[in-house]
Amino acid sequence: MAKTINLVTHNLNKVKEFRRILEPEIKVNHLDRSYPELREESTEEIARSSARRLSKEFNIPVVVEDSGFFIEAFSGFPGICTAFVHRHIGIKGILRLMEGVKERGCSYISVIAYCEPGGEPVSFRGVEKGEVAEEARGSGGWGQDPIFIPEGKDKTYGQLREKEELPNAFRYEAIKKLKRFLLE
Repeated sequence: MAKTINLVTHNLNKVKEFRRILEPEIKVNHLDRSYPELREESTEEIARSSARRLSKEFNIPVVVEDSGFFIEAFSGFPGICTAFVHRHIGIKGILRLMEGVKERGCSYISVIAYCEPGGEPVSFRGVEKGEVAEEARGSGGWGQDPIFIPEGKDKTYGQLREKEELPNAFRYEAIKKLKRFLLE
């Protein structure tokens, strides 16, 4: 019998990503529930505190994922506030902030936390490095994908995802770590 995880998210694309990597060895039960994300200092703290709270509330083992877009020249901004910044200034606003900035290094970071009721959460981190493009390119993906150029590529995720569904390397890395942990 396959192990089951309870993934708490509204994002159906995340559910597809988790299922593509974990199933059939680990069944992914989707809990389409909203929950407040506390403002913490890092994606790890946000994911771990959310997992701890939700496993206690639902009284089942849960998995949550928190990710962000971190720009080196801005000490990691927008980082843990990526969704908020995207809703309010979007990629056009980020590009305006980047005008004249020569150092364009950035990272996508994903942290997945697993927690059983009454237990301490365990977290798994995935990172993908790249750089911020000079302009938005491509219509594929979502969020910062049109301005994120993955390391070793010359196209943005927005361009790379126009023709095919590419996995998020940063989330893929974290999910693979979760899978190894669950199958031990």
